[in-house]
Amino acid sequence: MSLPPEKASELKQIIHQQLTKMDVHGRIREVLAETIREELAPQHQQLSEEDLMKALIRRGIIDDVVKELNFMTDMNNREVTSTPKPSTHFVDRQPPVLKKTNIDPTRRYLYLQVLGGKAFLEHLQEPEPLPGQICSTFTLCLHFRNQRFRSKPVPCACEPDFSDGFLLEVYKDSLGEGSKMADATTMLSICDPVHIVLIKTDTSGETTLVASYFLEWRSVLSAENRVTKIAVELLGVGTESKVSVGVLDIKLEMYPKLNKTLSQEIVNTQLALERQKTAEKERLFLVYAKQWWREYLQIRPSHNTRLVKIFAQDENGVNRPVCSYVRPLRAGRLLDTPRQAARFVSVLGYEKAPVIGGGGKQEQWCTLLTFLCRNKGDCEDHANLLCSLLLGFGLEAFVCVGTKAKGVSHTWVMTYGIDGTVTFWESLTGHRYIHNPIKPDDPPAVEQPKPLYPYRTIGCVFNHQKFFANCQPSEAVEVCFFDLHDESKWKPMSGEAIKSVCSPGATTALPSFPPLCASAIDAAATSNELELQLRLLVAEHRKDLGFATVWDDQLSYLLSPALAAYELERTTGISSGNEEFQDAIRRAVPDGHTFKGFPIHFVYRNARRAFATCLRSSFCEEIVCCRGDQVRLAVRVRVFVYPESACAVWIMFACKYRCVL
Repeated sequence: MSLPPEKASELKQIIHQQLTKMDVHGRIREVLAETIREELAPQHQQLSEEDLMKALIRRGIIDDVVKELNFMTDMNNREVTSTPKPSTHFVDRQPPVLKKTNIDPTRRYLYLQVLGGKAFLEHLQEPEPLPGQICSTFTLCLHFRNQRFRSKPVPCACEPDFSDGFLLEVYKDSLGEGSKMADATTMLSICDPVHIVLIKTDTSGETTLVASYFLEWRSVLSAENRVTKIAVELLGVGTESKVSVGVLDIKLEMYPKLNKTLSQEIVNTQLALERQKTAEKERLFLVYAKQWWREYLQIRPSHNTRLVKIFAQDENGVNRPVCSYVRPLRAGRLLDTPRQAARFVSVLGYEKAPVIGGGGKQEQWCTLLTFLCRNKGDCEDHANLLCSLLLGFGLEAFVCVGTKAKGVSHTWVMTYGIDGTVTFWESLTGHRYIHNPIKPDDPPAVEQPKPLYPYRTIGCVFNHQKFFANCQPSEAVEVCFFDLHDESKWKPMSGEAIKSVCSPGATTALPSFPPLCASAIDAAATSNELELQLRLLVAEHRKDLGFATVWDDQLSYLLSPALAAYELERTTGISSGNEEFQDAIRRAVPDGHTFKGFPIHFVYRNARRAFATCLRSSFCEEIVCCRGDQVRLAVRVRVFVYPESACAVWIMFACKYRCVL
């Protein structure tokens, strides 16, 4: 594709005017004179065109010109078209991060560029989406040393068009050396991998975990031209952890360029030593765990049936100590209280690990990044995150492994107060329960507490430093005493043994915890959008029944305080504002009229799915399908946003109508 002659002439004129405005010719003459004085005087050698270009680049003149001409367009605003692009669009493949980030010249960066994907065979027959058509998408999420990145979504295909770049800062851990540039030797000792998670989002907004991969990036330290390209084979998750799902073409480059690269032999030796050290630590812990388990069974043979979970499989099918899934996690200014943290965890979606065929539950304890990126997980994922957040808030928190009604295995969180108060936190709902044990030895006349929590048995409790197995005669939660220092009731594991494989940096196989990200959702705009969609759905539904629909905007607005009160109660346990809401409704509903309201709560933002769920309630259907004299309908949506773009969505349908006898 070429420009028409008149357009080419116009473009040349614009460029000429801009260069004249910037006095580029004068600046080039100054650079030429200065270069001749500084570089040619001693040797009296001939000045080449390359020397002059280097001098212009060094003084930033080339960058100034490109910046002024605005050739570097933002990749996210590219025009979606099926026609070939003109050659002037070469900048679409330039690093998108470089033009958005102020690069500190005193810091070291790893530029990771995803050049594309191939062999995603599950999407071999996927039709190419038409412009503007909604389709399933792939998104890459990255985490490296407390930095998180997210690619732009690309349509699912056999060869997805990934073309994104991520600028990862490589910094030292030593106190006081954070601002110093890391050299090749220092970077060789940084064993943190780049964690890459691939998420698929379908047309309804549902997310699926496709792959989780830990990229070893240090091969770039020995690359001859200081740039290396690698093909990363992504494997599936869970039961498909041995099956390839696709290949990513990745390019790694260091900024600024390394003055001196390391030999391939040195890099390989370092990686081999780390693997050997990790394997030895894991072997020693396994030997200790086996001996500990034998001792536990000798206390009481029936302990063999208790849920004492020492190891758990992650999404890649790797067995890891359960203590490694928990770590104190500070939420910065994104969450203010432990109860708010519990509410945040509860609005993350609940989904059991998928299993092919029947035969029981598939075990899959996700790493934290994977759980946050897909925005949903099993009860273990919720409990591990909540425990980590409560530890970050300074509480003594533990994950509890046991069962609930009908013997279903379950995990929840427990906090142990200074005064000995034991509080259970249900991570799936945010509910809290104070534990008062029943004392079977008390006389029958003594009234025993009635437990309100749904938990039946408990096998063990753990956090990032401690592990205790229940060795009391009964594993029933209601009669358990949680004096964890009493070894006749709780058998502890060695803190040193746990630390050897679970403390940060203990092994290269242990992924670091990512920071939480603020929500990218506009609560007001999302609330308005959902409300409009629900109004259309209600009107269509009533039209199919032959009913007219008249909306009462004022009544809809009056429902807001009730929704805010519901969320406040879920977060704090405090109910307030109900008196004002009832007073306003009484004033808005005339004498002889009836008011009905139906509130409901969701953790997703799909209006059609929410409406279908609401209609399953006979009371809600009665409101939506209301018929009579002077019927006025109202609907109000209130979206409350939390970190990681998690949402609590409250919807209230209401109607008022005149009673006719």
